[in-house]
Parts: sequence; structure tokens; C-alpha cells
Amino acid sequence: MSAVDQGAPGAERTLGQLVAAATAEMSALVHDEIALAKVEIKQDVKRAGIGSGAAIAAGVLLLFSLPVLSFAAAYGIHNLGLGLAWSFLIVGVAFWLIAGLVGLLAVAKFKKIKPPVKTMDSVKQTAALVGTVKPHPRPVSDQAVGVARSSS
Repeated sequence: MSAVDQGAPGAERTLGQLVAAATAEMSALVHDEIALAKVEIKQDVKRAGIGSGAAIAAGVLLLFSLPVLSFAAAYGIHNLGLGLAWSFLIVGVAFWLIAGLVGLLAVAKFKKIKPPVKTMDSVKQTAALVGTVKPHPRPVSDQAVGVARSSS
């Protein structure tokens, strides 16, 4: 029920009361939206933290498995009849080739990075708009003139 329904029959709120009520309700709505955003962001940050921890653990395990897999590949090539030194050399060169390909991919992605053109254009437009706005003329009183003269 609204305040009008609760009051005496025929009683209506004044414009000031309506504005005050609308302002209070708008303020409450904004505060509720901010609280909801905080809860959602907190949940997302928690999920991101758990996901980051899991990704780091997976990376560490992957890193620890590389020497074992390298030795396994080298000894596997050695069992095919090639010398042990050649087997390790082949595995090392394979890692170099993979690193080179990943490096080329990184360079290609870095070359595609461009400055935020849309943002810079928007800032320039805003600055141009703000630059055209002139302040309202203010009446100069005798005291203000005296202060301005004494400070120069």
C-alpha cells in the first residue's frame, strides 16, 4: 500500500513529498544494485582465484613432467637403434622447433595489438565538447574587484 492509500480519504501528497519519496526510493534502488554487484563480483573473484590456483597447479605438474617425457622420448628413440647422444640431440632439437613455433605465434599476436582507438576518439570528442562549454557569467561585486586588485 502506498502512503496515499494509508492516509485519510482524499489526502494527497505534496510535490515536495513526492520528490522526497522518489529520491529516497531511487537512492535505495542504487544501493541495492551496488550491493548486488558486490555479491556477484565477490563470487566471480572467488571462482577466478580457484581457477587460477588450479591452472597454476596444472602448469607445475606439466613442467615437472617435461624432463621425464624427454628422457622417455630419448630412450625410446635409442631403442630404435640410434645412439643415445643422437637420441637426446633429436629430442632437444624438437623442443627448439616447438619453442620457435610458439615464439612465432607470440610475435604474430603481439603485432596485432593496437592502441585503443575508439577510446582515444571518444576522449578527444569529450574534450572538444567540454572545451566549447563556457562558464556562466558571474556578477562581480566591489569586494571581488578589490581582492583581485590587491592580489596582483
